[in-house]
Amino acid sequence: MRSDDLELLITSGEIEKGVRELGARLTSIYSGKRLVVIPLLKGGFMFASDLVRSMALDIQIEFLGAASYGEQTRSSGEVRLTLDTTLPLKGRDVLLVEDIVDTGLTLAYIQKLIRSREPASLRTVVLLDKRAGRQVDVEVDEVVFDIPDRFVFGYGLDSPGGFHRNLSDIVTVKE
Repeated sequence: MRSDDLELLITSGEIEKGVRELGARLTSIYSGKRLVVIPLLKGGFMFASDLVRSMALDIQIEFLGAASYGEQTRSSGEVRLTLDTTLPLKGRDVLLVEDIVDTGLTLAYIQKLIRSREPASLRTVVLLDKRAGRQVDVEVDEVVFDIPDRFVFGYGLDSPGGFHRNLSDIVTVKE
């Protein structure tokens, strides 16, 4: 994909600022507590990495993998668990870190799964919220950016085929 085909939506500087501010709020919310942070893979890894480094807390990290897009630009509606946590979550404060909420199907599935493990608390933070695509109600506690109904990639989010996660900005294809 050529760079002149891309439209910049959110710069790396804006992302850095938003993540740092979220980290400060979460540090305040969870002050004095131990926290289990669960990035939802694959897209949430970069956001989660920057977020945990911005929080002054005792943190354990677990990973969950889920897929609903395959190589498409729209959700298939079918959520597949691709990786599960190993740490027991019962009685622990859990922070779920998601890259983007679109239909809400994946996030609703993962939240139900985590709640079934009886954490003391579950809070969900997302980097990008695409409300126009929502098909199910889903609880999101913190959103860094609201975005229009466009397919986006960069900063951990991939384009079709799994590419472009390494871009430092969030971009879309020009219309």
